[in-house]
Amino acid sequence: MAEQDLIKDMLARMSSSGWRITDQRRMLAQIFASSDGYLTPKDVYDQMSVKYPSVSFDTVYRNLRMLSEMGVLEQFYFMDGGLKFKGSCLKHHHHHLICTNCEKTVAFDYCPMDKLEVPGNYKIINHRFEVYGICEQCQEV
Repeated sequence: MAEQDLIKDMLARMSSSGWRITDQRRMLAQIFASSDGYLTPKDVYDQMSVKYPSVSFDTVYRNLRMLSEMGVLEQFYFMDGGLKFKGSCLKHHHHHLICTNCEKTVAFDYCPMDKLEVPGNYKIINHRFEVYGICEQCQEV
């Protein structure tokens, strides 16, 4: 998907969730649309504070968490790198294989939840599934 299309999709999701689209939120969408990798809250804050010096780290972090809750961003916890965010694929449901060394991510469409038998009348609203390991390239090093 083209970067501009991804930005439009992210802004549309924000708008449909009741968010006012500000220049700072446009910049957040731009940052994630132009990044192939994972970004820490500090990475995002560092980029935001160049154009918006008065923005606080807490504001950036709060926006990242809310964007994750609404599905615009996906959040991952890396053992060594802590919490990181990446733009979500808003078009289809999928899961990830993530290299703990280089952070290369491979999406797969198989959903383990399809086979899971949930006890009782538990109603699942959402789920995430990531598998962490070492990719082929990193194993060769």
